[in-house]
Amino acid sequence: MSAAPPPDVVTYFEPPPAPAELPARLASPFDPSPPHPLARRAAEELQQLLHRGDTAAGFDPRVLEAPGGGKMFGVLVVATKDGRIGYLRGFSGMLDGRWHVDGFAPPLFDPVARDTFWPEGQEELRALALRHASSRDRVEVEHLRAERSRQLWRRLTDSYVLPNARGEQQSLTSLFEPDAPPGGAGDCAAPKLFAWAYAHHLRPLALAEFWWGAPPLNAERRAGEYYPACQSKCGKVLPYMLEGLAVEPAPPGTVHELRRVFEDAWLLIVDKPHGLPSAPSRHAPRRDSALVRLQQESSAALRVVHELDTEASGLLLLAKDPETHAALRRQLARREADLRHVAWLEGTVSGDHGIIELPLRPTGDEGLRQHIDTTHGKHAVTEWRVTQRTGTRTRVSLLPRTRLVHQLRAHAAHPLGLAAPIVGDAVYGHADARLLLHAEALSFTHPRTGERLDFESRPPF
Repeated sequence: MSAAPPPDVVTYFEPPPAPAELPARLASPFDPSPPHPLARRAAEELQQLLHRGDTAAGFDPRVLEAPGGGKMFGVLVVATKDGRIGYLRGFSGMLDGRWHVDGFAPPLFDPVARDTFWPEGQEELRALALRHASSRDRVEVEHLRAERSRQLWRRLTDSYVLPNARGEQQSLTSLFEPDAPPGGAGDCAAPKLFAWAYAHHLRPLALAEFWWGAPPLNAERRAGEYYPACQSKCGKVLPYMLEGLAVEPAPPGTVHELRRVFEDAWLLIVDKPHGLPSAPSRHAPRRDSALVRLQQESSAALRVVHELDTEASGLLLLAKDPETHAALRRQLARREADLRHVAWLEGTVSGDHGIIELPLRPTGDEGLRQHIDTTHGKHAVTEWRVTQRTGTRTRVSLLPRTRLVHQLRAHAAHPLGLAAPIVGDAVYGHADARLLLHAEALSFTHPRTGERLDFESRPPF
C-alpha cells in the first residue's frame, strides 16, 4: 500500500462528509452548472483563507486586489485509498510571481530545468528585437527571431508532462501536434490539480474553479463566482488528463472548441465552430463569442480582421495591435489576401465558374429583398467555382472580393446570382441542422515579417 500523501497536500474535511454526500461521478470541467456541494464547501474554505491572508507564508493577498491582479483558483475534492475525503488547492499561472507555493498544486513542468534555458532564450529574443529595430535587413532578422521563438516555445512545451488516470503521460507538444500549443496551456488550475491528485494516488471526485481579486483588464470576472474550464487552453488538455475516469459529459451546446491554428506576437488564427459568433454585438459587448473567449486568455487587445457569420465555421483571423489589424484589412481590401469558403448549395448551378456583382445594402434586416439593392446598394463582388455536383445539390468554392453582411449567402440565393441558397440558410433558403458554409483557406502576407502565409481548414461537411 502506498504511503499517505504529505500533510501539506490534502486538506481534509472536518467533519468528514457522509457517503451519501459524495458525487456519483465527476462532473465535466466544461459544465457551466454550479459546482457539487462538496466542491463549493472546499472553495468557500479557500476563499476564507484568501480573505484573511492565511494561504501561504510570505504571500500578501493584497496583490490580488491591484488592477488586473485577480486570479483563477481551483479546488479538487479527492478520496484517499483508505477512504478519507479532502481537497487539493490550486491557482492558474503564477501566484505573487511564484510557480511553487506551499499547499498548492505545483506546475506541470520542472521550474529548475526551465531556468536552464528559458531566461537565456528570452534574452536572445530581446537582443534580436533591438537588432531588428536598427537593422537595414529587417526581414532577415525577423525571420531569425521568429524561428528562434518557435524553437524556444517548443522546448518549453516539451517540458510539460501531462498524466492521465490510466497512468499514461504525454508532453504538451505532442498533445497539440501538428499545431503549437497556445500560450498558457497547462498552466490553469484544473490541469495542475488533476496531475497532483494522480501523483499522490488520489481519486478525483469534484472540481470547482472560481475567480478571486480584481477583475481582469480585458474580460468580466467577479470575485467568488464559479467558471467552467476554458476551451482555448484546456479544450484538449483536460479531456486527455481525464481519460480513465468516469466523467459526466458536458451538456449539449456548452462545448464549442476554438482550435488555434497559428499564433505569434502580432496575430492569431483560430478555427471557429459554427454556432459561435465571431465577435459580440455593440449592444451586448460581453456576449459569448470567439473574440470574448480569446480576450479572456490573452493580454493583447485582440481585434477581428474579418468576421464570419455565427452560423458559419472556419478560419478566423485576429490582430494583436492596431497597426497589424490595419495592415491586414488593407490587404483584404486590395485583394492581396484571400479567404476562400466552401459551401453546399440547395439546387443545381448553371456553369462551372464566374463572378457575381450584385450591390448589397449592409443592413441587419432579414429577407433577401432587403439585402439586394441594385440602385442604392454597396458594390459587392464574389468569385465562384463549382467543385462537385449531386442530384440535388452543388458544392462550390466562394471567394469574396468585397466583405459585406451576408454577401456570400445573398449572392448564392439571388436569381441574378447562383439562384441556389446555401444549405441550412434560414434567412435566404430553408433551415437545416447547420449552415453548410465554411472558411477553408486563408492566404496573406505577414505585415511584420513579409512572409507569405497559407492556412487551410478541412470543412466538417
